[in-house]
Amino acid sequence: MRLVTNFSWLAATMSARHPYEGTAVKDFLHTLRIQRWDDHRYYHHCRINQSLHLLSAISFLVAYAMLFIDPVWSALIGWLVSMTSRQAGHFFFEPLGYDEINQASNAYKEEIKVGYNLRRKMVLLSIWALLPMGIYMNPGLLGLLPEHGDWYEFLRAVGTAWLYLGVGALLFRTGQLLLSQGPQAALAWMSKILTDPFHDIYLYHKAPWQLLRGQRYATAEELAAEAPEGVRSAS
Repeated sequence: MRLVTNFSWLAATMSARHPYEGTAVKDFLHTLRIQRWDDHRYYHHCRINQSLHLLSAISFLVAYAMLFIDPVWSALIGWLVSMTSRQAGHFFFEPLGYDEINQASNAYKEEIKVGYNLRRKMVLLSIWALLPMGIYMNPGLLGLLPEHGDWYEFLRAVGTAWLYLGVGALLFRTGQLLLSQGPQAALAWMSKILTDPFHDIYLYHKAPWQLLRGQRYATAEELAAEAPEGVRSAS
């Protein structure tokens, strides 16, 4: 019954005549802003992390462009440059202790994380790291990929596998959110992920300069500045 209700909401949203008409679309946009703000204020305190996200965002835009030219190279750029720089910022530089600014423990933030929290990321990145080994030891990976005869073909086989992994990870988590939180949260998260490179450039384009000036961490005022309308005063 809940699944039928969720798909009814989705159909109603898609049938809206104008993007700003109807409560459903306005609620969707508000949910998207909330998800963006929570991600920003909870997980992007460190200027090093912000700077790495800027690098990641720029390389993701290159990967987006390469999708129309060579999807395999798009996946290689996305995983080897964009994802590694992005996740290195979270794993190695972002504070993992008690969050004084938001008055929240790291365990609490991980629990309410809509997308991939650190535990889910470790599973995903483990699969990503093990795929090249599996392809090398089993060319073609049980017929799922083209078999390789040299290192260039091996590289393209790995890129193809990573392309499937990226699409699969996006759809898998979206499906989980669809069933657990409904289509509004699921579609908002998918939209957030796909447009994060553009938004990250807007948010963090000053981070390298701020870091050079000795500002290692963002202030509470800066983290609160992106609060959506209606929750700013409560933050």
